[in-house]
Amino acid sequence: MTSPKTLIGHPAGLFVLFFTEMWERFSYYGMRAILVLFLVSTASEGGFNWSRADALTLYGIYTGLVYLTPIFGGILADKFWGFRKAVVIGAGLMTAGHAAMAFETEFTFYLGLALLVLGNGAFKPNISSMVGQLYPEGSGKKDSAYTIFYMGINAGAFLGILICGYLGEQVGWSYGFGAAGIFMLFGLLQFQFAQKLFGSIGEKPQKSTEHDSLDAEIVQEAQIDLDPMDKTPAKIERDRLIVIGVLAFFTIFFWMAFEQAGGTMTVFAADYTDRSLDTDLAVNSFRWISFAFTIIPIVILSIVLFGLAKQLFAQYPLTIIFTLLSFLIIWGVMVFINKSNFESDTLEVPASWFSTLNSFFIISLAPLFSKLWERLAKNGGGPSGPVKFAIGLILLGLGFGALSFGAAPIEQGAQTASVSMIWLCLAYFLHTLGELCVSPVGLSFVNKLSPKRLLGMMFGIWFLANFVANTLAGISGSFIDRISEASSLSGFFSIFLFSSIGAALILLILNKKLVRMMHGVN
Repeated sequence: MTSPKTLIGHPAGLFVLFFTEMWERFSYYGMRAILVLFLVSTASEGGFNWSRADALTLYGIYTGLVYLTPIFGGILADKFWGFRKAVVIGAGLMTAGHAAMAFETEFTFYLGLALLVLGNGAFKPNISSMVGQLYPEGSGKKDSAYTIFYMGINAGAFLGILICGYLGEQVGWSYGFGAAGIFMLFGLLQFQFAQKLFGSIGEKPQKSTEHDSLDAEIVQEAQIDLDPMDKTPAKIERDRLIVIGVLAFFTIFFWMAFEQAGGTMTVFAADYTDRSLDTDLAVNSFRWISFAFTIIPIVILSIVLFGLAKQLFAQYPLTIIFTLLSFLIIWGVMVFINKSNFESDTLEVPASWFSTLNSFFIISLAPLFSKLWERLAKNGGGPSGPVKFAIGLILLGLGFGALSFGAAPIEQGAQTASVSMIWLCLAYFLHTLGELCVSPVGLSFVNKLSPKRLLGMMFGIWFLANFVANTLAGISGSFIDRISEASSLSGFFSIFLFSSIGAALILLILNKKLVRMMHGVN
């Protein structure tokens, strides 16, 4: 059994997982934010001086492999390790990977990427599996819990991009890569010292017998059904697994477009967006906006940490101490960044900082979406899972529509331009709304539709779709120069506009069939 301690109506264990995932995502997105910028920067700037095409191709391969290995990590956890041990192993490998990248040699660079790929494979599917197991079957709070968990993911992404991006671009690449490793270590330690909080959740799996090979809830559902020829436990299980596969397929279209954020959208920010602040009004506005932008999320997260500390410090002091230490460092870095901004006469918005908009909007909007899904679940209404996915795809497409419109004045084949920052801001806002309709909902549905004995593997399969999507994102992104030369940069972004909305329309057509195949799960 888990600890009875709760915070805002959810188990305290959810927030331990929240902070663990937050620091892992800090490390992942922080490194990802500067990866392409580091590769294309000149040797005199400390980079590898790669072409855009080569850098974006490696970006796609790396981000793709990060989502391929979770299927193996999920299988190992299901059969041998258990979720908790897999999380610890994965976090340790990723800490070593970021440390290796900080040395900036070609050998340690590739070694670091390899360790990160392996570590993420052990970590990613299994921490997601633990979230759903904190709640009883049929709980209407699962979608809400995964939305809160997703807030942790994006809080880490926000802080990682902001801090690693600033250190990498303004101080030195090794500082950006090294910071990612330090906070991954904090995530490992705070999870390690709170493991007893989870009771039997995530322990090494026990051998099961043939009799209990099907989940109890499926057996119960079949027993009360009046037509056992149509809805046997095996058929229910098979139908639900097919639904996971279909939804995973459509997430490929979502993430293939969405993951342009770390590639072509970063290139767009660096080379095609006017980031200069050359008037006193612009500089002062940026100073205060940056202050609010960096401080408000930290205040919100600090309040969450304070609430968790009140619940857990007496029993799990080391968990709270390591999390508190990490926050003190974060506060110190934020003060330093804002102090530098207020002391500088001229400022330019770092290209990597635009990626933080997605995370900022997630942190701001996730609590609203969490309450929305919870209230709709209580009332027995709201859109089905496939419809939520379709809405997310449409919003994503509209974001690329904004980019396509904003890029329209750029001349065919131009390597630089100075369009307004508003188009990137609008795109990230729409993408975030779409993400909140797809990603946390998808995690929740994998948990609700999967048999317990296959839970880790099914999360691995879910992330396998991200492998395909991220690989395609990198490959398609590498054609940005060729397409902009043959057509226009606006035409390049419109590809993702039409692919996203087209996928949404097909999913809406399939909605009724998919809902029937869920057999009561929603």
